Amino acid sequence: MININSNNILKGWDRNTIAEKIANDLPHGSYVNLGIGMPELVSQYIKDDREIIYHSENGLLGMGPSPNENEIDYDLINAGKKPVTILPGGSFCHHADSFSMIRGGHIDYCVLGAMEISIKGDLANWSTGKGIPAVGGAMDLVAGAKNVFVMTQHLTKEGKPKLVNECSLPLTGASVVSRVYTDYAVLDITDNGFKVIKIADDIPFEYLQSVTEGKVYQ
Repeated sequence: MININSNNILKGWDRNTIAEKIANDLPHGSYVNLGIGMPELVSQYIKDDREIIYHSENGLLGMGPSPNENEIDYDLINAGKKPVTILPGGSFCHHADSFSMIRGGHIDYCVLGAMEISIKGDLANWSTGKGIPAVGGAMDLVAGAKNVFVMTQHLTKEGKPKLVNECSLPLTGASVVSRVYTDYAVLDITDNGFKVIKIADDIPFEYLQSVTEGKVYQ
């Protein structure tokens, strides 16, 4: 691995481009849960000919886009406490029923952020080891969703790899991630390592390997 510093960190896709790539990979008719933060951008890039049914842990199924100023209802929020809308046919349910949908295997895809992802698909996305941790519903999502996508920057703010051989932070779930979308590449978790599905135009493969712990292959 190269000595990463601010002088040799390359720029890849921006977060909107990453969100669009995830949106293009969500099949029509899927039930999807989007995590707080960057993953929320995915809903903005779903094509008009594709229907995605969004689920929120606090008891919403069939969420719509963010409301205009005159549509805001602070009793209608997502799990991140942000105002949302609800589409025709959408529904509300008890918090326990919402988690029954997750734990019962009824969510096709969840998209989460990450602090670390191991080569085995382990995910750490809830604690830095400082302060009071709160894993929230992520532990249920990674255990119950049929597919777990991760949306993240490839490197930390300090220039350290997020794709690692073993996670050093507390796990959200073990061997749960199926695909990782970073600003440098889209990679599948496989028995042979991180398999490159797509790579940003300005990112050489050798550089990608140098800023990733574990084997990267095409």
